[in-house]
Amino acid sequence: MAGLINFEDEKEVKEFLDNLGVEYSFQCYKEKDPEGCQRLADYLEGVKKNFEGSAQVLKHNCDTNGHGESCYKLGAYHVTGKGGVTECLKTAYSYFMRSCKAGGKKSTDACHNVGLLAHDGRATGGEPDLSAAREYYEKACAGGFAPSCFNLSALFIEGNSKGLSPNMTQALQYANRACELGHVWGCANASRMYRLGDGTEKDEKKAEDLKNRARELHGLERERQLKFGE
Repeated sequence: MAGLINFEDEKEVKEFLDNLGVEYSFQCYKEKDPEGCQRLADYLEGVKKNFEGSAQVLKHNCDTNGHGESCYKLGAYHVTGKGGVTECLKTAYSYFMRSCKAGGKKSTDACHNVGLLAHDGRATGGEPDLSAAREYYEKACAGGFAPSCFNLSALFIEGNSKGLSPNMTQALQYANRACELGHVWGCANASRMYRLGDGTEKDEKKAEDLKNRARELHGLERERQLKFGE
């Protein structure tokens, strides 16, 4: 049937993939389509294993077009020095920040990474910036990113001498939200808080329900890991 590729024919597959590269290059540089540029970067990375070429396209698409997914991926390249770019957490931080603000399907991941790097301090002059960490964790949590909700819970449990006071009520709120989003340790922490009455009145039933939910999620995670290892 016309148009179908015989994937058992190496020559036909190679021609098909080469044509894809040409098409994506045309979309990116002639049609100036940001999505075409992202497809080209993914193609160079995934098909051609040309990480240097992919990094160049990502930089073009982020710097010129403000494409959030490209900014995110370029940030990830700068974390490890992939594709010949400078290994630099400060540069990674700036690209994650741009991705977070640009929106798109990687924006919540990017906001979480900004939060992590601000929390860690290595991308912000060596001192943790808990105000920035909280701000960007909140953005990611609002977007349904469970690890950010859990990290917010931990922030409010611990507090900080530089202006972030412990707040067990908010800690419980974010632990519950992390649990709702499927974060096993969010459920475990919320269970403990209900049992002890931290940030709420003691509630043994809620504590037991959340403990069972944590066990259920832990079992599902182990099952996924076992299946992945088969």
